[in-house]
Amino acid sequence: MTDTDWRSLYPFQSHKIDLGGHAYHYLDEGTGPAVLLVHGNPTWSFFWRNVILALRDRFRMIAVDHMGCGLSDKPQEYPYSLATHVKNLRSLVEMLDLQDTTLFGHDWGGAIGLGVAGEAPQRFPRIVLANTAGFRSKLIPPTIRFCRTPLIGKWLVRRRNAFARAALKYATVRPQDLSPAVKAGYLAPYDSYANRVAVMRFVQDIPLSPQHPSYETLLRIEQSLPALTDRPWKFIWGMQDFCFTGVFLDRFLEFAPHAEVCRLEDAGHYVTEDACEDVIAAFAKFMTAHVDSSLPASAARS
Repeated sequence: MTDTDWRSLYPFQSHKIDLGGHAYHYLDEGTGPAVLLVHGNPTWSFFWRNVILALRDRFRMIAVDHMGCGLSDKPQEYPYSLATHVKNLRSLVEMLDLQDTTLFGHDWGGAIGLGVAGEAPQRFPRIVLANTAGFRSKLIPPTIRFCRTPLIGKWLVRRRNAFARAALKYATVRPQDLSPAVKAGYLAPYDSYANRVAVMRFVQDIPLSPQHPSYETLLRIEQSLPALTDRPWKFIWGMQDFCFTGVFLDRFLEFAPHAEVCRLEDAGHYVTEDACEDVIAAFAKFMTAHVDSSLPASAARS
């Protein structure tokens, strides 16, 4: 699979900002009400490609690559923690001066995005989440728990790229439908031991106990949720997700019982691969219902 095969699926202009001497990559496509797309692990902004292509004629679609992911730099000695990812994303939000923005988070992107929204709630009057968490939980699939095992986990994730490769099989309900170009796109940024550093660190950063360094950060995010529930929420959930199951959706609904819910019964964790048209339709319907057509100019690219 050549580089150009997957790049034809990702026809976007790259943008970067400097964060502490490291390049932080993002996409900024279209004009209109701003949407901040925040990916998880082991994906990158490629995960949102079809959503961006379908909606950039109506919205300003901004998709980040967390440090160590996608087309961002991959420093080897770096504090790859939930708090750092939240700080980085907030730096981008403030640099772009995003206002009246819809947060759309998936996987780790939900917690990271909610971390920023909790710190700057006035910037995010609408929240959309897909197969994610923003609260403490001890539920973790055995396969992911195994990847956290010292030595063997590091060998699997960094030497063999087992985490990203396994996701292409287990994170979708129809892995056979993923084209070679799509598979290559997901794997492209993680093509060496060095370039898989953040994939490993995300796995290690899951805070399962109060002794974990990221536990307090996740607790603060969880505690911020009630203050965010005065605005429209939407959950778009692949109900066959092996990781963020319906249990996580039900827990979110305890915080935001008024939220709109789109349950996709035939979709897994990579919901934009299994049910992309449904995701786009559900999101567009939500935006139509909750975005004022007379938004201020600050919501569009200047």
